Amino acid sequence: MKRAALVLCSLLFAVLSAGAQTLNLKAPLAEKPPMLTSSGQSADIEMVKILLDRAKIPYKLDARITAAGLKDTGARSLVLVLGGSSKGLGAAGISAQAEIDRTKALMAEARKQGMKIIGLHVGGEGRRGELSDRFLMDTVPACDYVIVVADGNKDNLFTRLAGGKVTLDTVDKISRVGDPLAKAFK
Repeated sequence: MKRAALVLCSLLFAVLSAGAQTLNLKAPLAEKPPMLTSSGQSADIEMVKILLDRAKIPYKLDARITAAGLKDTGARSLVLVLGGSSKGLGAAGISAQAEIDRTKALMAEARKQGMKIIGLHVGGEGRRGELSDRFLMDTVPACDYVIVVADGNKDNLFTRLAGGKVTLDTVDKISRVGDPLAKAFK
C-alpha cells in the first residue's frame, strides 16, 4: 500500500511539474498600471490584452501613444507588443520607419520617467521576418524584461539581442505567457 501511494505521489508530482516553468525573472520589476502599446502595429496587441485581463493586471491602452502622450497617462511601466505588420502599419497610416522612431522616443520617455519596459513577442515564428526584425533590433536590447513564444526565437535572435543584459523568458506557447507576465508586476 505504501509503495502504491509513493508511486501515485511520484506520478502526480511529475504531472504537476510538467506544467511548471522555470523563469529567469526572479522578482517583480514593474509597477501597475502599465501602458500597453504596439511596436510594429501587429494585431498581437489583442492577444496581450486578453492575457493582461486574465492575469487581472489593470492597464492603460494606446496602440499609437507618443512620447509626449505618455506623460499624463498615469502609467507606471511600459509593455510593448513587438512585431511588425504591414497591414497594421497601413491601417494606422504610418511607415515602418516612423513607427520605429515613435517606439524609440516612447522608450526614451519611459526611461526618463523611471518606468520599467517589458517587451512581448507572442506571435511566434509567423510574426517574424524582415519587417518584425527591424522593430526587434532596437527594442529588445532596451527592454528590462522580454517574454517570447519559443518558436519566435528559433534562430536565437531574441537571445542574441538580450545579450545577457536583458532578462529573457521563453515559453512554449502563447497561453503560457500569462504566468511570467503576471510575475513581472509588483
